[in-house]
Amino acid sequence: MTEDPCPCSSDSSYAECCGPFLSGSRLPQTAEQLMRARYSAYARGDVTYLEQSLHPKSRDTFDAQATRDWAAKSEWNGLEVLRSEQGGADDNDGIVEFIARYRNEGQDLEHREVAEFKRDGNEWKFVDGRVFGLDPIVREDAKVGRNDPCPCGSGKKFKKCCA
Repeated sequence: MTEDPCPCSSDSSYAECCGPFLSGSRLPQTAEQLMRARYSAYARGDVTYLEQSLHPKSRDTFDAQATRDWAAKSEWNGLEVLRSEQGGADDNDGIVEFIARYRNEGQDLEHREVAEFKRDGNEWKFVDGRVFGLDPIVREDAKVGRNDPCPCGSGKKFKKCCA
């Protein structure tokens, strides 16, 4: 019998890696371990762990049902930790930058985030994250106003021509 690989892409089995964290038999000792456990919780649909691993100041905006729905309709394809700052066993704060890969509604997607973690007592908790999205669209030409002459050269106002 082969052991289930951990969803967090650690090359360890779930039972050796994130399983003990999600079951509550062990606490993550680093911010990165908590990040990996939270990814595994998304992959396994463990919304209770996701809520419990939130820092108390972040829990008021947590929507358990929306999280459950999103996690369930996504196929989780792996986690890549890009960097960790502090977040060690002797630290009180930590940063983990990661890419979570998943498939949703037929599209392969990547969620890139710089996540902030803090200790609450002797437990690491997720505080907040800064998500990196698509680059904004930058216009090369000046924006044409509705009442400006149409750039096509017709002599009409833009709103009456090509708008």
